Amino acid sequence: MRDRDESGRPRNARPRDAYGRPLPHGAAGVPTMPDDLDMPPEEALVEAQRLLDEDRPFHAHEILEAVWKGAPEPERELWRGLAQVAVGITHLRRGNLRGAQALLSRAADRIEPYGEAPPHRVDVAGIVRRARALAEHPQDAPVKLILTAP
Repeated sequence: MRDRDESGRPRNARPRDAYGRPLPHGAAGVPTMPDDLDMPPEEALVEAQRLLDEDRPFHAHEILEAVWKGAPEPERELWRGLAQVAVGITHLRRGNLRGAQALLSRAADRIEPYGEAPPHRVDVAGIVRRARALAEHPQDAPVKLILTAP
């Protein structure tokens, strides 16, 4: 059963490993992101990139998901797709190749329409290309993903 706060909302109280898998209560885990995380897009991209560079895609996903949930409507699918790329990489790390392929393909489809005018310097073309390549060849590792254009 999932941990909940006083109002009954789900919370991430259990410790987690580097790939977001829940650990037993009391185990030493990797710190997770707060449930009420609120970051501006540019800051979120920097933090998500840092986490991806540290091979913590699950935690990068939490950052990107927080922005997705608060993004204005025209950008929502971009952030949703970015979060799905991070989850797809998480599935690769966990050995779930089919799940990774599905998420990475969906993510590329969501992100691709932003290629004409990428907001926040997001490297749409590079991310779409890498997500599709990983979906076709999920065994290709290590996974290096750059979120923003230079």
